Amino acid sequence: MSLKNKEDLMVLPEITDFETLLKKQKYSLAGTHSAVKTCLWLSRSIKDEGDCYKSTFYGITSHCCLQMTPTLRCNQRCLHCWRPTEVEVSLPNNWDSPVEIVGSSIKAQRKLISGFGHSAPRERWIEANEPKHVAISLSGEPTLYPYLPELVEEYESQGFSTFVVSNGTVPEMMEKIEPSQLYMSLDAPDKETYEKVCLPKSPALWDKINRSLEILGTKNNRKAIRITLIKGLNMFDTAGYGRLIEKADPDYIEVKAYMHLGFSRSRLPREAMPAHDEVLEFAKELAGHIGYSVADDVEISRIVLLSKDGKVSHLE
Repeated sequence: MSLKNKEDLMVLPEITDFETLLKKQKYSLAGTHSAVKTCLWLSRSIKDEGDCYKSTFYGITSHCCLQMTPTLRCNQRCLHCWRPTEVEVSLPNNWDSPVEIVGSSIKAQRKLISGFGHSAPRERWIEANEPKHVAISLSGEPTLYPYLPELVEEYESQGFSTFVVSNGTVPEMMEKIEPSQLYMSLDAPDKETYEKVCLPKSPALWDKINRSLEILGTKNNRKAIRITLIKGLNMFDTAGYGRLIEKADPDYIEVKAYMHLGFSRSRLPREAMPAHDEVLEFAKELAGHIGYSVADDVEISRIVLLSKDGKVSHLE
């Protein structure tokens, strides 16, 4: 498979107005620089038609999950990202407060699901209007928001469980935040592959990622490493991944297939998606290097969960 064959790629429309683009992609802006977006699994869950892998693994109720970001800016341009990484997002002149962001995000979520009031079971729609979990991982890099620790605290003060998903390029912030579960993406076993896959905006980011892995190893909250596998690009050297992961000593490792969605379709061909069997094989090989075991897997999402004891505990 050649990732350079442009005939394999989908041609997407030219991006001229970022805010208009976000609305077309069914994002809802929250405050001046945050955004909310409902996912496919929320739509299915609110209709009682299934739940996402986070429900299977961690007990998260999909229709009560709020997916948001406190900033649309990112310092990487990952090939596999379904967001429009081709568009540069400026930092705001003034940052919204955590209280403003939490209130705005809940309001935006309620507006986004308002249309389900006539198509979903009434009880589930009412539940969805009172979200209980927040995934701070939608678009952009959340650790670029300077008040992220306070944002996590504000959500939790309102009864939310919190997931933060970071690319690990801001180790100072990784040291400060204490969400219910802290994720770090690790999409390469070495610097050369990282630069090909993630297209960092600074050559120093690989060193920062390694520092964040070390910081994770000192933290006591629940930690997870997430690997997105792309055929032809980063599905090799499980021992190299293992050496990096051992620094972080995570509770869980999620090994997931790249999915041919959104703007990634203009960068990668459909053939870059590994099958579930390929993900499972990679995950088992990785597990063998570091003494982890397969705890669970969800074939429809092409994801495998590893843990130290082969078990997983739901969030309380």
